[in-house]
Amino acid sequence: MLHLHPHWKAVILPVFWTVLLIAAVAVASVFLPDGGASSIALLVIGAVAFALFIWLAVAPFIVWRSTHFVFTNERVLLREGVFSREQRDIPLARVNDVSSKQSLLERMLGCGTLTVESAGERGQSVLRDIPKVVAVQKAVYQLVEADHERRTLDGEEMRQIMRERGGADPVK
Repeated sequence: MLHLHPHWKAVILPVFWTVLLIAAVAVASVFLPDGGASSIALLVIGAVAFALFIWLAVAPFIVWRSTHFVFTNERVLLREGVFSREQRDIPLARVNDVSSKQSLLERMLGCGTLTVESAGERGQSVLRDIPKVVAVQKAVYQLVEADHERRTLDGEEMRQIMRERGGADPVK
């Protein structure tokens, strides 16, 4: 039903660092004099900027893209990590509560924290930076309700099962 990544605000810092590192290399190339040692200095500055770019921009971007929040009609799936992976599947039948929280900045950006509380050992799963968190909370609640209705027999269905098994009508 829903397949989400964390909110785009997670890539603001990587973009900032990319712009800053490009600017630093550009400034160094303009202000360093031509020739000899300045060429080596520019090469060192470029190499350091490239290493920082990988660490401060590329790695967070890959983490952002590899984090998945999937909501189906049967379960909530959480997938995080690049090299080491953390996964969690929560059947909708075990979901007890779904709540959301937003700071003022998150309200302006349209994101927030979604907490899915489930019956079992691990209890709560806190999903940070969920885009449109209030709409997602409502959608998850509707999925939980639909799953509950799908798993629950109404009176007519119970009578039909009892008749098929040769039992008495339980609701008379």
